[in-house]
Amino acid sequence: MPNPGKVAAVQELKELFQGADSFFVTDYQGLDVAEINALRKNFRENNVKYLVAKNTLLRRAAAEAGIENVDEYLVGPTAIAFSSEDPVVAAKIIQESFKERELPRVKVFVVESTKYGPEDLKRFAELPTKEVLLSQVVAAVEAPLTELVGTIDGFFRKLIGTIDALAEKKKAAGE
Repeated sequence: MPNPGKVAAVQELKELFQGADSFFVTDYQGLDVAEINALRKNFRENNVKYLVAKNTLLRRAAAEAGIENVDEYLVGPTAIAFSSEDPVVAAKIIQESFKERELPRVKVFVVESTKYGPEDLKRFAELPTKEVLLSQVVAAVEAPLTELVGTIDGFFRKLIGTIDALAEKKKAAGE
């Protein structure tokens, strides 16, 4: 008979795997409690869930969620960061922590069903966040439109000036 606590834990982990656009499997060994708490706080402030779980529970939850090819990384001390908003934010947090203490070590990370190795983390963390990318797209779309509006505005100002000048000329000729 399965332990109800473990069944509930697997269900919660399965929901995290299913709800996450990305997850980062890390080895947290070497971090003390204060460092893990600081890392968790940083993740929490950025809507990323970071938790330590037993590898057997993680394997079962990943399998139930349809996540393949991660079992080989679920060995030793394992913590996973689940991100459902912007995977770059989680990558940046891990990279910043790694630069300071060379911990946690990333075993593997998955972004939108694509698996990446630890060597890809730095490159991924250097990408702009989703928010920055969206603002860049808006600026790229806005600039030509602003120029077009300015051109049209200039044309109509000239046209109105010409019409006003003609009206003044006719008014002066008629009086």
